[in-house]
Amino acid sequence: MKKLLIFLVAFTSVHSFSQTKDEIAIRKVMNDQVIAWNNGNVEEFMKGYWNNDSVIFMGKEGPNYGYTTTLKNYKKGYPDTVAMGKLSFTFDLMKKLSADYYFIVGKFYLKRSIGDAKGVFTLLLRKINGEWKIVVDHTS
Repeated sequence: MKKLLIFLVAFTSVHSFSQTKDEIAIRKVMNDQVIAWNNGNVEEFMKGYWNNDSVIFMGKEGPNYGYTTTLKNYKKGYPDTVAMGKLSFTFDLMKKLSADYYFIVGKFYLKRSIGDAKGVFTLLLRKINGEWKIVVDHTS
C-alpha cells in the first residue's frame, strides 16, 4: 500500500508539471516576443499575433481591432527602446480549451529607466496553419 501511495504521488507530481507540445510551442512564441521586445523590434514582437483584421487588443482605452491597428498602437505607446524597456512575462494559467485554442493568464513586467511598469494580461491563442498565434489580448 505504501509503494502504491508513493507511486501515485510521484505520478501526479510529474504529470502536473509536465508540459504538452502545444504549451512548449506557446511558451516559445511568448519567449520570442520577449526577445524581440528587448531588442527594440516591435515588428518582430508582433509575429506572435495573428496577422489579420480579426485580432482584438483590449487595453485601457477599450477594444482595438486588427493587426495593423495593434502594431500602430504599440509603436505609438512605445516609440523607442527607452519607453520599451526590458520585458518579462510570468504565467499564472495555461488552459487548453480545445485542440486549437489556449487561454493564458499572466503578468508582464517592464524594467525601464523612465520608471518600471507592470500589469496583467489574458490571451486567447489559436493554432493557425500549425502555429500558435494571439487572437485576443486583454492587457491592463
